[in-house]
Amino acid sequence: MSANLAQKLIRSHLVEGEMEPGQEIGLKIDQTLTQDATGTLVMLELESMQLDHVHTEVSVQYVDHNLLQEDFKNPDDHLFLQSACERFGLWFSRPGNGVSHPLHQEHFGIPGKTLVGSDSHSCSAGALGMLAIGAGGLEVAMAMAGFPFYLKMPEIWGIKLTGTLPDWVSAKDVILEMLRRHDVKGGVNRIIEYHGPGLKELSAMDRHVIANMGAELGATATVFPADEEVRRFLRAQGREEDFTELAADADANYDLKDEIDLSTLEPLIALPSSPGNVHKLSEVAGEPIYQAYVGSSANPGYRDFAMAAEIVKGRHVHPRVSFDINPSSRQILMSLVNQGALGALIQSGARIHQAGCNGCIGMGQAPATDKISLRTVPRNFPGRSGTREDKVCLVSPETAAASALAGCITDPRTLKMPCPRITVPEVVTTREDLFQPPPETDDPTKFKLRKGPNIKSIPDFEELPDELELPVLLKMQDNISTDEILPAGARVLPYRSNIPAISQFAFEQIDPNYTDHALDIREAGGHAILAGENYGQGSSREHAALAPRYLGLRVALAKSFARIHWQNLVNFGVLPLTFENPEDYDAIEEKCQLKMESLRHQVAESPTVEVQIDDKKTITARHGLSERQREILLAGGLINWARSTRQKQA
Repeated sequence: MSANLAQKLIRSHLVEGEMEPGQEIGLKIDQTLTQDATGTLVMLELESMQLDHVHTEVSVQYVDHNLLQEDFKNPDDHLFLQSACERFGLWFSRPGNGVSHPLHQEHFGIPGKTLVGSDSHSCSAGALGMLAIGAGGLEVAMAMAGFPFYLKMPEIWGIKLTGTLPDWVSAKDVILEMLRRHDVKGGVNRIIEYHGPGLKELSAMDRHVIANMGAELGATATVFPADEEVRRFLRAQGREEDFTELAADADANYDLKDEIDLSTLEPLIALPSSPGNVHKLSEVAGEPIYQAYVGSSANPGYRDFAMAAEIVKGRHVHPRVSFDINPSSRQILMSLVNQGALGALIQSGARIHQAGCNGCIGMGQAPATDKISLRTVPRNFPGRSGTREDKVCLVSPETAAASALAGCITDPRTLKMPCPRITVPEVVTTREDLFQPPPETDDPTKFKLRKGPNIKSIPDFEELPDELELPVLLKMQDNISTDEILPAGARVLPYRSNIPAISQFAFEQIDPNYTDHALDIREAGGHAILAGENYGQGSSREHAALAPRYLGLRVALAKSFARIHWQNLVNFGVLPLTFENPEDYDAIEEKCQLKMESLRHQVAESPTVEVQIDDKKTITARHGLSERQREILLAGGLINWARSTRQKQA
């Protein structure tokens, strides 16, 4: 029976369920990825689960987000993560090594393997022919503990690539074209699989760019075949033995289809404040800018930085522009040094930052008030940069560099120079001691966790009650992101291992008084929130579910949810409901009272829940939970369920 590549990857790891779209399936997970903004909580979850040692083939903990050490919090957490890797048997990547996703592709990615990561951009690994999925940290912890990873079987969306990319157009423009066509909800509950003759135009790192921003489409994963380009990449890394050729069958079919003729593309730009707000660059050229930024997991390859270096070589950036270079890994940085590209960037006036996520996650490099920042990062949600009223636009490295020279948004096709031809080094400079390997020991418990004073244990939560009567504290519109629910950045992320402290920032962009109001009524039973379509898009950070739950959130009622956030709500015992009739959204306002009776019975036995509004009207909402997820919700969350399951198995 013919199959596409995504189906082959799923079938080879399927341990539970049937491969029917919408049905829950369980997958064996080979590798996990955690980063420090989410990994601290994962390690606390492993401690809470009383795990002895991870059960995966490879698990890696990266430190790439929280690199600013303004006080003790971040360095203490880095030591905690290092000790947790010793205790539970993970690889450890120290601060300064670079961004988790390109690092993982360089050193650990293997075609045909599954990966789940506590970062929404873990889907980047699909560039090597892996099935890689971003998830909440608790689900990653469960995979480390040997449990299957559960999800609803996605539809497989085949994107046929044909043609050849024109000069000055690159992989970033390919994924921006997908967002222009389909917006930020286009990939929800779908795996995107790229195929066709146009693939020969895209290197393994070009594919990383496209796979990375599949998260911005809401996709479960993005899959590319493992072909000669992947073999070439692994050979350069000294890992050709890890290569296995993987591709869809010639007569494979897809649930949905689309086609992109690469030769028709032109430079594109996503304007504030959504990755889906895509326009032709030529339509907005000439607008003055303050910042041009190259780097991040969305443009992490040698080519991306070398292209920018060639454009600015022998020139100087505009005096008004901060030209920020964020190397993605030590390896890339060394290659730029060896090839002379770093010198060209420095001489042009660029600012060189350490290898890491940095400004992409609001950890430094915030733009000035009311000034345009052009960035090669994956997201431009409101305030994500660290500046509340930011004007971040998403562009390619070509556009960022051309605009840095001109001081305004500039179509690189207008530069009076031939388009540079970048040759990626065939052999890259690697270091064997970049990573601390898991210790070889028969007794992992002899390693002790090192906890600084800011690290707090995860709060315990009670099971779902049989009756809830809750006020609606917030009513929100469509496409609310996790950055708006629980922001990132240098001000907030140092509290990622301290739930009571980080909860103080919940929903502050939407309602600065939310936390006070929530705490006032927490002991009286808690509260509910209301949202429109695609609630919780963006980052996988489970803090966006956990912090409101700590403040008393019991029910989230929305027109629709983003996949990862919906699962995170379930994992922490928050009941996610969608309207049976979307028009009922208009019947509920802030301060309305929602009442649900015989709730445990309704969740356990019915796909719907009856919700009374101010004792005047009753509406029907759907929970969409599988039988396993119902058990988790009733138990009060995944940690409670896992403890109970392990006790039954003992």
